[in-house]
Amino acid sequence: MDIKGRKIYGGKAEGEILKTNEPISFLGGVDPEKGIVVEKGHEIEGKSVRNKVLVFPKGKGSTVGSYTIYQLKKNKVAPAAIINKKCEPIVAIGAVISSIPTLDKIDMDDIPSQGRAIVNSNKEAVEIIDF
Repeated sequence: MDIKGRKIYGGKAEGEILKTNEPISFLGGVDPEKGIVVEKGHEIEGKSVRNKVLVFPKGKGSTVGSYTIYQLKKNKVAPAAIINKKCEPIVAIGAVISSIPTLDKIDMDDIPSQGRAIVNSNKEAVEIIDF
């Protein structure tokens, strides 16, 4: 099953899907050294974003979140790819400076809560390969 979206940053990546229906704050919500979601009460609190296809509606919080995404990449604990319903500037800048394939304008209901996906943002597509 291929799902079409809009390219924010090009590239191709494959990984296990980590999906939440809640926005993510990277500054204070994700540990930049461990890649673990630490925001109290978040739907995916305690989960690692490392090498995942991270699916969430949009980012929230401080513009410093862009640099937190970059720290995740430098520490080798960043998501393999990012899929958003609406990619706002904080996540977009973080994806660009970190070279993380990113798509938005994706209907979140089309992405399963588990399984694996290939994100090919150059082709503006997500392929669900195991669910």
